[in-house]
Amino acid sequence: MSLNAFITETDIEGDGDGVLDGKTVAVKDNISTEGVPTTCGSRMLEDYEPPYDATVVERLTDAGATIVGKANMDEFGMGTTTETSYFGPTKNPVDEDHVPGGSSGGSAAAVAGGEADLALGSDTGGSVRAPAAFCGVVGIKPTYGLVSRYGLVAYANSLEQIGPIAPTVEEAAELLDVIAGPDENDGTTRAEGADSDYAGAAEGDVDGLTVGVPRELLDGADERVVDRFEAALDDLRAQGAETVDVELPSCEYAVAAYYVIAMSEASSNLARFDGVRYGNSGGFDGNWNETFAESRSEGFGDEVKRRVLLGTYALSAGYHDKYYKQAQEARAWVKQDFDEVFEDVDVVASPTMPVLPPELGESLDDPVQMYLADANTTPVNLANLPAISVPAGEADGLPVGLQLVGPKFGEETIVNAAAAVEA
Repeated sequence: MSLNAFITETDIEGDGDGVLDGKTVAVKDNISTEGVPTTCGSRMLEDYEPPYDATVVERLTDAGATIVGKANMDEFGMGTTTETSYFGPTKNPVDEDHVPGGSSGGSAAAVAGGEADLALGSDTGGSVRAPAAFCGVVGIKPTYGLVSRYGLVAYANSLEQIGPIAPTVEEAAELLDVIAGPDENDGTTRAEGADSDYAGAAEGDVDGLTVGVPRELLDGADERVVDRFEAALDDLRAQGAETVDVELPSCEYAVAAYYVIAMSEASSNLARFDGVRYGNSGGFDGNWNETFAESRSEGFGDEVKRRVLLGTYALSAGYHDKYYKQAQEARAWVKQDFDEVFEDVDVVASPTMPVLPPELGESLDDPVQMYLADANTTPVNLANLPAISVPAGEADGLPVGLQLVGPKFGEETIVNAAAAVEA
């Protein structure tokens, strides 16, 4: 079975005998590995080899893990299917005619297909949780600031976090224990997580747990997905949890706000890839403007170009207040809604993805539909909250994921609840 889960195969052995001794790990190809290509799934960085390891990579090897490859991904993390990669699409190991989700599709496919024990992905708007749901594994998007982003090639700095993907909740939590905690190289990290025991929280004791269900995140979802979601809620209630309907009215605007903010930040971050500072050069013929344009035209794929153009437009004079400023106001509203909901509930539950995994090629001609598929995941990134996707069964032979969202630094709560779903 050739899943095309890896861009580069490696054999980076751990130098310790820690909790990951003997475990193999796939690392998403936007996370820096010293002397090993880190391409971000792009022709632009096809030959780039970082001179240093990301903090999370150092923590993996210190814990004894062996890194077996750099996992395929949507180009620069821009996609929900892992089909925008310059190195070709990754296939879903559950059904090779379907996408594995994205943008960390290679990471999830490697774990689900048995090509790695564990994996790291990055999550800007759902890029760990979407492929975890589509491939039938577990993925955690940590609270913003829990895990160092030092060495992560930036897409949208204010939104993204590195997160674990694993076959089980406990294994995902164990990997989170390894990578969490403050880092002097990343000023956004916080002290929370330094002495964590997330794996120990995977007890599945939900007696008395209150689960909020925002019906806004069920509107328009595939009925087969909703059926599996409701069955998972029934299981939680049978184990002693209470479910209550809650309201998150701001979620109606979350996707639009997310894409304005993410594309704007991408426009700024990707400006450095001009063939001179970073990236493959289109050649210099004496005209810098033409050289930059040629390098970026050849180096970036269609989806990256689309997002950079839209982000540049949103930040341009005369449009900044109309788009970017309003998107930030909507983001504040999303945060406020979640804060109010968490005054009354312990976790918020929804389907991770509102649809089943599409067939390969189905989403490429309709980027708007691909963006809308992020409706349940993007609010979490806007609010900088933790969330986990845990398998909730299958529909028509394809995996369905349940998403559990917690308050800031509430990873132990969502890990515990997810363990109950898994059990």
